[in-house]
Amino acid sequence: MEKVIIFDTTLRDGEQSPGASLNLQEKVEIAKQLAVLKVDVIEAGFPVSSPGDFAAVKAVAQAVKGPSTCGLARAVKRDIDEAYQAVKHSNRPRIHVFLATSKIHMQYKLKKAEKEILELAQWAVKYARGKLADIEFSPEDASRTEREFLYKVVRAVIDCGASTVNIPDTVGYATPIEFGALIHGIRENVPNIDKAIISVHCHNDLGLGVANSLSAVLHGARQVECTINGLGERAGNASLEEIVMAIKTRRDIFAGIGTSVHSKELYRTSKLVSKLTGMPVQPNKAIVGANAFSHESGIHQDGILKRRSTYEIMRPSDVGLGKSRLVLGKHSGRHAFQERLKKLGFYLKQSDIDGTFRRFKELADKKKAIFDDDLVSLVEEKISAVPEAYHSLHFSVSSGDREKPRAEIELSWQGKVLRATSGGDGPVDACYKAIDAVTGIRGRLLDYQLRAVTSGKDALGEVTVKIASKGKVVSGRGSSTDIIEASLKAYLNAVNKLVFLSGKKRP
Repeated sequence: MEKVIIFDTTLRDGEQSPGASLNLQEKVEIAKQLAVLKVDVIEAGFPVSSPGDFAAVKAVAQAVKGPSTCGLARAVKRDIDEAYQAVKHSNRPRIHVFLATSKIHMQYKLKKAEKEILELAQWAVKYARGKLADIEFSPEDASRTEREFLYKVVRAVIDCGASTVNIPDTVGYATPIEFGALIHGIRENVPNIDKAIISVHCHNDLGLGVANSLSAVLHGARQVECTINGLGERAGNASLEEIVMAIKTRRDIFAGIGTSVHSKELYRTSKLVSKLTGMPVQPNKAIVGANAFSHESGIHQDGILKRRSTYEIMRPSDVGLGKSRLVLGKHSGRHAFQERLKKLGFYLKQSDIDGTFRRFKELADKKKAIFDDDLVSLVEEKISAVPEAYHSLHFSVSSGDREKPRAEIELSWQGKVLRATSGGDGPVDACYKAIDAVTGIRGRLLDYQLRAVTSGKDALGEVTVKIASKGKVVSGRGSSTDIIEASLKAYLNAVNKLVFLSGKKRP
C-alpha cells in the first residue's frame, strides 16, 4: 500500500481561524489526541510569531512521541533559528519554510523579482538543512504561480535538501481538475521530483479544499496538509476527517492507497478541538457533524432499518460513533414509528396504528423533535396529564465555596410525607440524589438544559431534563424564577412519568 502522509496543521493554520485561540495546555492536549489519532506530522505553530507560540511548539515537541513535530518559518534566518530551537526536542523534528512565488505576492507583498525569490528559497532551505534533516518547503500561492517558475523553484529547493515540497492552494482558487493537472505537471517537468514527497495544502474558499486535495492524491501527491473540522484562515482548510474517510471509503478509486490514521478516533478528536477552540461543528458537517448519521426521511429510515448500506456509505463506528440515529419528525415514516414504539414496549394492533400514526404526524408538524415520552403520550392518552405520584412539598439547599452542597427534600406520596437529605457535586445534583432516595427510582441524567423564558434579572427559567431508568427514556420540564426549584420540578416531572409508565408501587 502506498501511504498518504497526514500532516495536521490544526494547531497552526487551524488556530488562525477567526475566533479560535488555544493556550499552551490546550495545544498539548490536542497534540496528544492527534498522536492517538495517529497523524504523521503535527505542525504545532509558528514559533517566531510570539513567545507563546514558541513555548507551545516546544511543549508539543517535548510531550508528543510518534508524529513529527513541525514548526513554520519564513525564509528568514531568525524564523528558522526559532523554529529549530522549538522543534529540536522532538524525536522527529521538522522545519517548514515558506516563501511566496506568485506574481501578485512577489510584486505587492515581497517586492522582489523571480531571481531574488529563487536565490532566497535556495538559501533558506540550505540554512535549515544545516540544522535538521527533515525540511519542507512551500512556494506560497503555488496554484497562482507561473508554471515554469514554479518548476524551477521546486527543482532548486530539492537540490538544496528539501525532502518534502508542499504545493499550497493558499487562497482556495483552484478547481480539482486544474489542481490535479498542476501536480501532474510538477511530476512531469521537475527532473528530481522523485527525491522528494509532493505535499498539498488546500484552502476552502470555494468549498473545494477536500476535492482539490483528493485530486492531488490521485495525481501523485503523497502528503496532505489538513485540519480537524476544516478549521483555518477565512473559509478554512481541507478537512482531515473528510480526506481520511474518502480514501478509506472509496478504495475502488484510491486503489492501493491508504493512511495510518486510526479513524475510530476521528469523532473524539473533532469534539475535543471544537470544545477547546470554542468553534462549534455545523450539524450537517460530513463525517463528524451531529446529523452525519441521522435519518429523518421516512424513505431513508425504512431503507436503513432493512439494510444499513442503502443510505449509509460507512459505519458510524468507523469514525468513533456508536450507531446511526433515526430522528422522528414530520418526514418520518410508519416503519420507523412502529420500530420506536416497539423499543418503548408498545406493540399496537394494526387497527390502532393508523390513528396513532396520524396523531404523531400532527404533533411532528408542531414540534421540531419528537422525544420518546411524546410517543408514549400518543399511545397512553392520559400521559399528557400524568398523575403526580410524588408531589413536592418543600426543599432546602445549602451550598458555598467552602461547603459541600446538600439538599433536603420533602415529597408527598399517597397522603404520606417522605423526606430525604443528600449531598452532591452541586445543589442540583444534591436535589436529584435526594429525590432518588425518596422514590427509589435511580434516574440517569442524559440531558439537562436551562433557558430563560422571559427577560430581566427575575427571568423565569425553564429546565428540561431527559433521564433514563430501566430501559425507558423520558423528559421532564419545570419552570421557576429559582433555577434550583425549576430543576427540581423538571426532574420530579420525569420521575412521575416513569412511575406512570411502569405502574410502579413505592417499595
